[in-house]
Amino acid sequence: MADKHLKITERPSLYDKLEQMDTLDIITSINNEDKKVADAVELVLPQISKLVDALVPRFEKGGRLFYIGAGTSGRLGILDASEIPPTFGLPHDRVIGLIAGGDVAIRKAVEFAEDDTKQAWKDLQEYNINSNDVLVGIAASGTTPYVLGGIEDAKKHGILTAGITNNPGSPLAVESDIVMEIVVGPEFLTGSTRMKSGTSQKMVLNMISTALMIRIGRVKGNKMVNMQLSNNKLVNRGTRYLMEELGLDYDEAEKMLKKYGSVRRAIDAQK
Repeated sequence: MADKHLKITERPSLYDKLEQMDTLDIITSINNEDKKVADAVELVLPQISKLVDALVPRFEKGGRLFYIGAGTSGRLGILDASEIPPTFGLPHDRVIGLIAGGDVAIRKAVEFAEDDTKQAWKDLQEYNINSNDVLVGIAASGTTPYVLGGIEDAKKHGILTAGITNNPGSPLAVESDIVMEIVVGPEFLTGSTRMKSGTSQKMVLNMISTALMIRIGRVKGNKMVNMQLSNNKLVNRGTRYLMEELGLDYDEAEKMLKKYGSVRRAIDAQK
């Protein structure tokens, strides 16, 4: 059934005759719209904090964080999840991003994949999702069937749910236990939610995962002491962390880092 209500994310742009603008006018206008995003995110900080505080005890008991979404929203969830292992050294199965249409949809749109209300739960069943876990649905519109179906089924099974949306009062907002309604207004390019809406979602996801990792002890001071040493840049960064923390010279710090395999283990070995 078609949605007859005009969502904020579908409202006409505040700008018109875009094709008549010169390049500087286009990107200046986009930048002016982007300046509104952080202010909109600020209004949902209490809800983000509530979600993280609910995640911590579940995570410490072995629970996981799941993101589900379609299109841009799904890709952003996958992006955030994929950066947890290299940044914080956790296994890849602790924060999991799922997208309507499966992994092929990360690079290429899969027609009508987001319209199946049952598929998200089927996808989540492959991971044996349970009441220790938390499910976050991401949908700019707040009406994506794939996301709504997943949230509804998760709630039936006693799983804590949260929703990230850019339309207040949307079905996703109504169905989710914890709601982050980020009202960024109409997009510069009418309906193109990969712009401000997507930017706001990325900011919120950064906050959720980073705050969670800090709260469960994956950060020391302000350093990524559990990062994977997967390239020379990160080895150099880790070496400098050890120099600062332990008062070593570069060669000593690098040797210790390579011996123990992580900044955290090298520091702990000195206690």
